[in-house]
Amino acid sequence: MCPYHAHNNARTPWQPQPWVIPPQANAAWVWALADVLEVYTRPDDPRRPQVCLDETSQPWVADTCAPLPATPGPPTRGDEAEARQGPAHLWMVFEPLAGPRRVQGTARRTALDGAPVLQEWVDAQDPQAEQMVLVMDPRNPPKPASRYEAVAPAEARRVMARLESHETPTHGRGVDRAETELSVLATPWLDRRIPDPTTLTPAVAAWERHRNAAKCRVAWRFTTRHASITLKRLYPSIQLG
Repeated sequence: MCPYHAHNNARTPWQPQPWVIPPQANAAWVWALADVLEVYTRPDDPRRPQVCLDETSQPWVADTCAPLPATPGPPTRGDEAEARQGPAHLWMVFEPLAGPRRVQGTARRTALDGAPVLQEWVDAQDPQAEQMVLVMDPRNPPKPASRYEAVAPAEARRVMARLESHETPTHGRGVDRAETELSVLATPWLDRRIPDPTTLTPAVAAWERHRNAAKCRVAWRFTTRHASITLKRLYPSIQLG
């Protein structure tokens, strides 16, 4: 699912995924969408960089028998049977206006697992920023409480005080621009059988280096005006009196 953006010379009008239907006439959903879209209208400011955070699952899939190697003419051939061995989880931190991104893998996808990923970005990537404007998916966000579970209260407070947090609407995770980068990572870099971290880690690292060197960014074009037209059925009717 791609938002309405100019990314790798592609433009696609954003719509909610057809198999995940947002609630109709829901004020909370519309407010969360408008809040995030307002953030995206802000100009790039090194003192307050915009940062997007999202995560996805990557299944461990292994061959059940050794594939036949490529030879002059025929490509590599493998059996369609595969062995599933559980998932890994990839956390994406991305500055869509400046370009840098960081991907880290964890064994789980809880808020407690995502909190260290975000803290590393705060301390290493933008240590001079006054505050970071964070947009994240509401499913497993590193909320303030998760930091208090992981580190001392003073350290947790220090990190969270440097974040201005905004959550995308439920069933509207595609508004998170980190989702765009995850879709670029998935195809074709991870569109194959990956059985273990030994295979996944260098593939993700190579992709990250490639994207950062190219300084790939996202020019967002989906606004509240577009939302009021294309997502009109999700807007509540105004109650007067």
